[in-house]
Amino acid sequence: MKNILVPTDFSKNCKKAEELGIEMAKLYNSEIHFFHLINTPVNWVDLGKEKEKRYPETVKEIGSARADLRALELKAEREGLECRTFLEFDGGQANILQHSGHFHHDFIVTGSSGTHGGVRELLGSNVEKIVRKADVPVIVVKNKEISFPFKDIVFVSDFLEDVSEAFKMVISLATKCGAHIHLLRVNTQTDFNSIDRGLKPIKKFLENFPELEKYSMNVYNEPAVETGINNFLKYKNADLIAMCTHGSTGFLSLFSKSIAEGVTNHSELPVMTIKL
Repeated sequence: MKNILVPTDFSKNCKKAEELGIEMAKLYNSEIHFFHLINTPVNWVDLGKEKEKRYPETVKEIGSARADLRALELKAEREGLECRTFLEFDGGQANILQHSGHFHHDFIVTGSSGTHGGVRELLGSNVEKIVRKADVPVIVVKNKEISFPFKDIVFVSDFLEDVSEAFKMVISLATKCGAHIHLLRVNTQTDFNSIDRGLKPIKKFLENFPELEKYSMNVYNEPAVETGINNFLKYKNADLIAMCTHGSTGFLSLFSKSIAEGVTNHSELPVMTIKL
């Protein structure tokens, strides 16, 4: 991991994401970029200095954002990290993803408002759309205080589709953190079966990773995937939930769009998604 992007609007959960981004950059010895987007009432880029005075509130907001970005830059540099900050005007999710693609980021860490209702707007864009369309892994930070380095990572899949490449990224993070990986399959009403039968695809999947040592296999029979994850978390500690996505076509077959959004929206834990 050479380059981490942290889009931020300086809200409470984005500040948690900023902290996590810095800690992950230290762990991987990678560069970190902080990105902030401001929606302006006019085309600010082509606006002359004299005309800027017509919009004192926007001028004030820009000045505050620059100060906040500078503070983040200094904080990262004090940790010995290479850091760049970016302030852009107008736009939404496309700006963040275009920015990430241009700089070839390996990872995106961002905050979302809490667990009540849907994922709120971040920097003029929907976090769920960033998760779905980003070509790199995304960690969405929520309400719960982050425990890092992660010690317990839950990787959720039906393990019927080949998710080996995505799982390699989970292993990389777990190895760096010294974390235990809990592989979780949730059998819903459409595919209830015995626990032994449910374990078979996990065991088959793990044949590709004979070197993996710190892991457990878990199968839950539940009426819904999100219920299974929540019930698993009642009895097992976890610091991060990891899932896969097919990008524009939606999440893996295990996850309908609504289920995937439900997990990302309602989990108090950070959620990591990896596009296949």
